Amino acid sequence: MTTAQLFNFISSAERTIKLEQQAVARLADYLDEHFTRACQMIIQCRGRVVVTGMGKSGHIGNKIAATLASTGTPAFFVHPGEASHGDMGMITAADVVIALSNSGETNEVTSMLPLLKRMGTPLISMTGNPSSTLAKAANSHLYTGVEQEACPLDLAPTSSTTAALVMGDALAIALLEAKGFTAEDFAFSHPGGSLGRRLLLKVEDIMHSGDQLPVVNTSTRLSEALLVVTSKGLGMTTVQDDNGGLAGIFTDGDLRRAIDQGVDIRACSMSDIMTANCKTTTQGILAAEALKIMEDNKINALVVKDEQRTVGVVTMHDMLRAGVI
Repeated sequence: MTTAQLFNFISSAERTIKLEQQAVARLADYLDEHFTRACQMIIQCRGRVVVTGMGKSGHIGNKIAATLASTGTPAFFVHPGEASHGDMGMITAADVVIALSNSGETNEVTSMLPLLKRMGTPLISMTGNPSSTLAKAANSHLYTGVEQEACPLDLAPTSSTTAALVMGDALAIALLEAKGFTAEDFAFSHPGGSLGRRLLLKVEDIMHSGDQLPVVNTSTRLSEALLVVTSKGLGMTTVQDDNGGLAGIFTDGDLRRAIDQGVDIRACSMSDIMTANCKTTTQGILAAEALKIMEDNKINALVVKDEQRTVGVVTMHDMLRAGVI
């Protein structure tokens, strides 16, 4: 057998994962006033967040910029090698720069420092060396140092790039929460595909209303209610009181419980077996929010109300058909 065939790939992978887990776990110990200052600098920024980094740090910086942009903090990536050949024009005094370099001494990155200082552009550095040129020049330094790279030669950026990526995520999510960024805000950054569909659809877009809406009265006999349930094909019906307000809901689950309890199904009315105080929603909320209500309460249908008036019903099947699930 060859050396490759004898090699324990699983053991190597486990070692890599363990080392990177340790690197990420230590990040929480490095959070201090510099992290708070970095967040405040970005929140107060009147321009854009410009992320830069060379090599593997550049790849991580690109991802950080994309994460910031998609979570409510306008950001883009500038390659430091291109910055000295015209792309510095993309950066203004109103921006905030986040510069990544594990050593903090990457020439292409440090060569930008005099120009940033001259413009007065605030700088956040992310390095593994707090005594480095980049760290000392920054208004805020985020330490992402690791004890050991996952690479057995301790050369290839592995644990260090993972740590930088996680620190970038921590920064983006802290800003998201501080700004009160909502699921609907997120939807406008992700309009395409199933994610956009899940986030942009509202209850009014998929609910059953008008002639499709099953409605019976509290005095309606079970036999009549079953005809309505069958004809509308939703497996349920809303129940209204004598004033036209929502009194409750009747589902196949209510029917099963009535049979189990020995209720005379030939004589009973909706008021005897319906579920009163049922869960409701409004037509203007996101379908994803309505889905969460159904999942949290373990129900398959949700009544849609407009003040006291019942205007529709949305079911789990509707969520499935619309691609919300």
